Amino acid sequence: MEKIKKFIKMKSKFLLALFAVVAMPFFSGCGSSTANNGAYTVNLEIWGVVDESLVYNDIINQYKKLNTHVGEIKYKKFSQDTYKKELIDAFAAGNGPDIFLINNSWLPSFENKLQPAPSPLMNEQDMKNNFPDVVSSDFMDAGQVYAAPLSVDSMVLYYNRNIFNAAGIVTPPTDWVEFQDDVRKITKLNANGNFSLSGAAIGSGTNINRAADLLSLIMMQNGAQFPTEKGMQAKFDEGAVGPDGRVTQSGEKALAYYTQFAKLNTSIGATNEYYTWNNRQHYSVDAFAEESVAMMFNYSWQMSNIKSKNPKLNFSVAPLPQVNAAKPVSYANYWGYAVSRNKIPPISNVGGQAAPTVPNEIRTHEAWQFLKFLTLKNSGTIKFYNAITKASKDFPINFDPALDFLKKTGQPAARRDLLEAQKADANLGVFATGNLIAKHWYQADPEATDKIFIDMIESVNMGNVTLREALTLAKNKINYLSGATR
Repeated sequence: MEKIKKFIKMKSKFLLALFAVVAMPFFSGCGSSTANNGAYTVNLEIWGVVDESLVYNDIINQYKKLNTHVGEIKYKKFSQDTYKKELIDAFAAGNGPDIFLINNSWLPSFENKLQPAPSPLMNEQDMKNNFPDVVSSDFMDAGQVYAAPLSVDSMVLYYNRNIFNAAGIVTPPTDWVEFQDDVRKITKLNANGNFSLSGAAIGSGTNINRAADLLSLIMMQNGAQFPTEKGMQAKFDEGAVGPDGRVTQSGEKALAYYTQFAKLNTSIGATNEYYTWNNRQHYSVDAFAEESVAMMFNYSWQMSNIKSKNPKLNFSVAPLPQVNAAKPVSYANYWGYAVSRNKIPPISNVGGQAAPTVPNEIRTHEAWQFLKFLTLKNSGTIKFYNAITKASKDFPINFDPALDFLKKTGQPAARRDLLEAQKADANLGVFATGNLIAKHWYQADPEATDKIFIDMIESVNMGNVTLREALTLAKNKINYLSGATR
């Protein structure tokens, strides 16, 4: 009897060991490999906005030739209007994408859904070496990388060349005093007191595209203090050292400057010579396309939109006016690729049994490995790491995914070396230069923050509050959102 028990025990151990060897490829992922260790195959799904899937085809095909651990890579485009809600709903159901685009203001609200990059694949030094400073500020936290971009976009001045020529204005304004003067020269009021031509879309909130961005920019240029990380307080209504070395109420000065363009009269009741805009005007982008306003502030993505609205419009873009030319500041609004922390894989049946899936840590590793290939500069070789064995191998490559993407989309670059090349481009040069000086700030809730800024602008224009009161209220609301209340 004892011999029989020993035989059964030995046989059980043998069968268990045999099962482990046979099952290794399946527990490592879908597919098979000749290696007992480090065998897996990962399929990746990417969600995004703006770009069509055709843009990624060559990039994906090139990648699959190099990395045999990746099976299928699919890209799915969404409407920007519904994208964020669809993402949140998908994550709530546990079946979001592997890789997805996030706006540069979304990290605070999405961080708990994201898997940071493994240090060998992408780290702080990679971010600083490859991208403008704003990218590290937007997409890193506690030394970890949470997203990486292919394109960075910064605000510029759009201006109508025909209207400038008619007004005798040779070049676009380089500072805000020149900007005021150009607004005064261009603006025309008819006999009914309505605008027959506006100098610039500035001054109000509800009918100006990206009004909160523009006001943030002017406040930054004047020295207002914005939070750059969780728990840091906004200090809009406190003094700051200006370019001349004197302490000024920077937030007040910026808000007063912005709202003056929507005021018929000055504070002492005289006619305001800079009055050029109000809430009755058409939406700023439409007004610019209709040639009822000479200038507006926006990003590169509006170029194609404006051309589609008015193909014959004679317009150009120029750098933003500055408060201090020695310390120029632009404002960034762009997207980066992130990796979802958790995902419930789809269940499919093979031969009546559930198909095997890769562990989550392998999925996120391969997602970041693709993003490294996609966004970082390669020097003719690329290093791939096995998610299980951690072994690495260099592969030769004669292809730049980021450059391929930019050639197909015409977007401003994110990578520093490609920005340098774009500086001489007639259309993209101004954005390339602006990206290097672009800034942004920590927003715990971007949609709520936009509303706070719009409400601040409109409350001042209606005369309901003083500049100081409006700024203090906005500051307190933003600090409450970010958990930085006193």
